Amino acid sequence: MTQHALACTDGVRGLDSLFSAMARTSTDPSAVVLSVGGLVGQEVNLDEFLHQLVDRIAHSMQADRGTLYLVDFSRQEIFSRAAHLPELKQIRLKIGQGVAGHVAQHGGVVNIAAARDEQRFNPDIDKMTGYRTTSLLAVPMIDAQGTVFGVLQVLNRLGGGQFDADDEQKLQSIAAQASQALQATSLYTELLRAKDRPEQPVGYFFNKVIGESAPMKAIYKTIQKAAQTDATVLLRGESGTGKELFARAVHVNSRRRGKPFVKVDCAALPGSLIENELFGHEKGAFTGAEARQPGKFEVASGGTVFIDELGELPLPVQGKLLRVLQDREFERVGGTQTVQVDVRIVAATHRDLAQMVRDGKFREDLYYRIKVVELGLPPLRARGPEDVERLARHFIAQATRRHHLSREPHLSSEALERLKTWHWPGNVRELENCVESAVVLCEGDVLPEHLPLPESGQSLAPVLTPAPSKDGPIATLADVERRHILNVLERAKGNRTQAAKWLAIGRNTLARKLKEYGLAEE
Repeated sequence: MTQHALACTDGVRGLDSLFSAMARTSTDPSAVVLSVGGLVGQEVNLDEFLHQLVDRIAHSMQADRGTLYLVDFSRQEIFSRAAHLPELKQIRLKIGQGVAGHVAQHGGVVNIAAARDEQRFNPDIDKMTGYRTTSLLAVPMIDAQGTVFGVLQVLNRLGGGQFDADDEQKLQSIAAQASQALQATSLYTELLRAKDRPEQPVGYFFNKVIGESAPMKAIYKTIQKAAQTDATVLLRGESGTGKELFARAVHVNSRRRGKPFVKVDCAALPGSLIENELFGHEKGAFTGAEARQPGKFEVASGGTVFIDELGELPLPVQGKLLRVLQDREFERVGGTQTVQVDVRIVAATHRDLAQMVRDGKFREDLYYRIKVVELGLPPLRARGPEDVERLARHFIAQATRRHHLSREPHLSSEALERLKTWHWPGNVRELENCVESAVVLCEGDVLPEHLPLPESGQSLAPVLTPAPSKDGPIATLADVERRHILNVLERAKGNRTQAAKWLAIGRNTLARKLKEYGLAEE
């Protein structure tokens, strides 16, 4: 990727501001796609993004309609992914069929002044839609390897007449920039994956959020609905399931997308500092408070506050958070002035909040107020081998770009099978780290020996105590987790860094869990 394209990906702005900027620069071909660079690193709804992009391109080209086709390598077809096509849900053409199919097969520009007189034009689509195509301009979208992976097409120049040579150059420039932007999204990775695994069709929804299993599709549907509102969202799931990724997806696809997304990690802060972090303080509130300091709720004004590890929030602070949820107001530490805020709250936890309520460790009124929309994120082992493969190929492409490798390593069938059969106690985070390590260490192909996983049949820790008989006591999940962690820590000879690595969790998470078990730091 060129330096220009890399610079495009650094900025992070919302869809609205990006596309309004595109609308203001309709005569500048570089500006039409330049402004979308910031989206390639966000969890944006890809279909919405592509439709908006085609809208702006058609407007810039002074065309009545526009269509973005993508290549389905496994079926040797092209399919419309974004189009001004109210009459049909999707167009599918064989490679070589019609003008777009011709461009996908041969590359190059096709500019037609009178479609009815052109042999390469396919009139069947006009017959199905009732639309009459007169002039047409189509150009290829080409990746860094020189492969055509899409076609950009505009129809019927406004005011009549033919698209001219300047239009050809302009659309080619737009297509080149759009190609660079799309190559940095999970959509492009999915197209290449489907080329190698034709039995698994192309599937995607949110950029960077990978998976087409039934649990994931249900989550996409819920997030899409929740994002359109200001409802508070609670994300539940094991460590490493991607709770922050989904929190960002809620924000980026909401009307608050152009405002800040501010994260507060309750597990990373001492209880005494969390209140100050969330609500800020007044001058003189405590020793060293030399000036007023706004908290995260004020910093995120108009946007979203993501409260990670909500279960670690101290009880006194829970009361202040409840007031924010109910009335959108609070006082800074050491202050008496009421501060009004306009924020959305998304929270996440791996803890059983209902049990914490029963144990008196979490406020019942806050629990019911926080879970307006509740999402349980499935562990990776429950998502099936196809999701593991999709994620692995996505992480390979991601690691290749991150480490500036000249070519993307090939994932051997043996390594893929090893990935599919591992139980992933650390979930998606463990898989990502495993794949990145393999990409860095491999030479050409990712083989089983490059994967930092134990040999088949081996365990990182002594086998857990067998389940009790039907007449014996039943251990709780917390008891089983505690026993497993202590076994791993014993095997690591007390080395918490090594134990955390084997458990595929952060060292801070391990320390917090040990604290819950009543064990001292040393």
